[in-house]
Amino acid sequence: MQEEIHIEIIPHEYLAQALSMVDRVFMQFEAPDYTPEGIGTFREFLHDPDAIAALTFYGAYDTDEDLVGTIATRGNSHIALFFVEPCYQHQGIGRALFTTAKEACTSDAMTVNSSPYAVEIYQRLGFHALSEEQVADGIRFTPMKCTIERDRE
Repeated sequence: MQEEIHIEIIPHEYLAQALSMVDRVFMQFEAPDYTPEGIGTFREFLHDPDAIAALTFYGAYDTDEDLVGTIATRGNSHIALFFVEPCYQHQGIGRALFTTAKEACTSDAMTVNSSPYAVEIYQRLGFHALSEEQVADGIRFTPMKCTIERDRE
C-alpha cells in the first residue's frame, strides 16, 4: 500500500458513507454486467435496514480518515459486500480488508457469491468456484469458497 491505511469496524450508525461508496463503485464496475432487475435488487439490498444490520462492516481509511474501501460479512464467514474506491484499487487495500475479515472468521472457510467482475479477484485471494455462474433476481454470481488454514497448536 502506497500510503498508510488503517482498518477498523464501522459502527452501524456510520454506515451511510460506506453504503454510498458501495453503490457508487457498484454502478461503475458491476452494474454494466447486470440487467435493470439485478441493479434494482442490489440497490434494494443496500437500503434494507434488516439486511444491513445483519452485517459486520470493516472500513479501510487513509491518512485523512477518508473511507477508501469496505468489506462486509454475514455471520463472519460470508462476504456480502467488498468494494474499494477506484483510485485506491491495485494497492493492496482489498487484500488487507480481506485479511482482516478472514482473521475474524471463526469458521474453517469463507464463502462469497462473486459478481462476474470480481471472480478473478477472489481467485487471487484463494477462492475457488463451487459451481457455474447463477442468476437470481437479476443478480449474476458465482458461488465461491476459500478454505482458511489455521496454525494448529
